[in-house]
Amino acid sequence: MLLEGIETLLVLAEEGTMSRTGSRLYISQSAVSKRIAKLEATLGTKLIIPAGRLIKLTPDAHALIKNVGPSFNEIRGLIFEHQNLDDQSIITLDCSETLVAGYLANALGTYFQKDKYISITTHHTPVIVENVQSGKASIGFCAGHLPAQYSFVAEHLMDEPFKLVFNQPLTALPKAIVVNDLKNPSNISQAAVLQKLGITPLMEMDSYTASAQLALASMAPALVPQSIVKTLSIDDKYCFEFAELAELTRPIYLIYRQNSYKQPRVKNLVETITNLFA
Repeated sequence: MLLEGIETLLVLAEEGTMSRTGSRLYISQSAVSKRIAKLEATLGTKLIIPAGRLIKLTPDAHALIKNVGPSFNEIRGLIFEHQNLDDQSIITLDCSETLVAGYLANALGTYFQKDKYISITTHHTPVIVENVQSGKASIGFCAGHLPAQYSFVAEHLMDEPFKLVFNQPLTALPKAIVVNDLKNPSNISQAAVLQKLGITPLMEMDSYTASAQLALASMAPALVPQSIVKTLSIDDKYCFEFAELAELTRPIYLIYRQNSYKQPRVKNLVETITNLFA
């Protein structure tokens, strides 16, 4: 019951409301409230405070999440590793949206014909890492720099290049460009390079597709990864490369827990993906 309460608190911290937490955990809103109340009674402290439709966490709740959250996810991951996958168990592949669209769509469409118990989800890299560590996902396909400490296998598949996309000729580096969120681990290293080159991030988007479409509509040049250029079939005449931007790449990883790889179906899916980059 204690682990159940901690899990509920962790999800509540992310979702912000009882109803969204219940939906994510597949339980009722009243069940969420009861779990939190039992956890508060067990710990002898107040963890949440109503704030209109939202829930505000107390300092004790924040401290508990900081101290227990990582360990809880690791315990959950260890439990996941000891579960046997039969032929109809769901294998979850958690991916970056740009990567699955740019590199895996065709291969997974074919793969799904022989193994229909594959579920694909899309998130940013930090969530993908968390989901693999906790066992919520069997495999992660992500971009950007990984945390310094992690408890999974990380296969480096490639360093993905970026291109400047614009619907007008670019004969020199632009002074301002559209980028994606520079606080995202996938892009965080770009900020220093752009600053060194004197390039101003004009806008920080949360979607490379949106960035590319704005560039193709004459808003401003956009820094776009190869996977998006491929997915959107952007014509070469709208893609520009400059030697100064060559270091603006992002590492692409396939990540999974070591013991999960011992499951034949997980191993087969991992090898299918890695062979695409061989």
